[in-house]
Amino acid sequence: MDASRDVLIPMRFVWPSGGSSVFLCGSFNRWSELVRMTPVEGCPTVFQAICSIPPGFHQYKFCVDGDWRHDEHQPFATSEYGIVNTIFLAAAAEPNMVPGSPSPQLPAIPTMDLDNEVITQFVQRGDQTLPDTVSRIPDADLAVSRHRVSAFLATHTAYELLPESGKVIALDIELPVKQAFHILHEQGIPTAPLWDFCRGQFVGVISVVDFILILRELGNRGSSLTEEELETHSIAAWKEGKAYLQRQLDGQGRAITKPLVHAGPYDNLKEICLKILQNNVATVPILHSASEDGSFPQLLHMASLSGILKCLCRYFRHCSSSLPVLQLPIFAIQIGTWVPNIGESNSRQLLMLRPSDSLSVALNLLIEAQVSSIPIVDNNDSLLDIYSRSDITALAKDKAYTHMNLNEITIHQALALGQDSYTPYEPRSQRCQMCLPSDSLHKVMERLANPGTRRLIIVEAGSKRVEGIVTLGDVFKFLLG
Repeated sequence: MDASRDVLIPMRFVWPSGGSSVFLCGSFNRWSELVRMTPVEGCPTVFQAICSIPPGFHQYKFCVDGDWRHDEHQPFATSEYGIVNTIFLAAAAEPNMVPGSPSPQLPAIPTMDLDNEVITQFVQRGDQTLPDTVSRIPDADLAVSRHRVSAFLATHTAYELLPESGKVIALDIELPVKQAFHILHEQGIPTAPLWDFCRGQFVGVISVVDFILILRELGNRGSSLTEEELETHSIAAWKEGKAYLQRQLDGQGRAITKPLVHAGPYDNLKEICLKILQNNVATVPILHSASEDGSFPQLLHMASLSGILKCLCRYFRHCSSSLPVLQLPIFAIQIGTWVPNIGESNSRQLLMLRPSDSLSVALNLLIEAQVSSIPIVDNNDSLLDIYSRSDITALAKDKAYTHMNLNEITIHQALALGQDSYTPYEPRSQRCQMCLPSDSLHKVMERLANPGTRRLIIVEAGSKRVEGIVTLGDVFKFLLG
């Protein structure tokens, strides 16, 4: 046994090229830990960290403001983790800086080829201990970031979300349910506010969740769903008959209806975020009425977390360093829902489907777990596709819902029914948007701010094995604390 391998030698690593948040990672810690580097006193663009490492050949790389970088002024080479810096530490070496000139035996590579998908192979289940949610984040950094996000949202209003042009669709409550779902499918919208002409008010929202409940309800009767059955149900009849308006009892035991969650054009964005999160809704209607009693209001917009996040990203795009937590990789803050490591328990279970699972199983999971989508994986848990609530409207194509058995049709078959009819708000190219555990929170937010993107599947590089899922709601819950 080589006793020299038991000796740890203090080594100072230096990143000389600036940044606001810099971390060090390397083979000396099995690529399993990010070591925070601190600015050198008097040299704010130079960062350093001291690590005790064993003698031998080592590879390392820097995570600078969320991007993997190598120091072009130090020895570097291509490895399985992309382009990395290298060092050979002799057993008798004294603590020193990393050598300042490339070794002659190492090829000099003039361009910096950053390969996040390769280097993040070190994030592997079984030998990677992921940190707690905020244990790796200084409390001051977290507090500063949350304060600045909260201040921005509190000083900007829903009026800023209104597009210069566009259309907003509302449905009359007397419309047949069947026709309502055809409209959702044809117009490419996940939800629509409901208008009661007699009362002159918007009274609720219809969404694909209603369609799922109808499919389950009629399926539980043991009969196939027919077009005639849906013809007899107006939206009002469905909502009233199934008590889907979530009626509650007042102090005298009388039934009261839960009011529609909505906002005005001058409500601030923080209030709207909290309404969406606390009521577990996808959108909030922005209503404005010129009359004092609020009757016959105008529907101006359907506010969503996606639109708010787009405003947030646009505001902080050129000053992201003012939000320190944005530079951290998402695995360091454990945002979202993750597959637990061996021996760990997870309060939020990451649900997954197989292509052979029945549509009935998928619908039950979507409703009971109150999630908007579930990854579809193979036997190795590698990502194949995703089944989301918005896929339900594809069953309206060619009246597919009239001749199917939910327990017999598979997820694979259900997706095939709508493969040519993906809606504008979620085109095929955005169905399986992915990210890596090493991606920074800032990068994840920029991706989620793209139109139609509601969640990112966190995958292991190369294998695409599902590691977790991060949604718009997860981001805002983390940022708002």
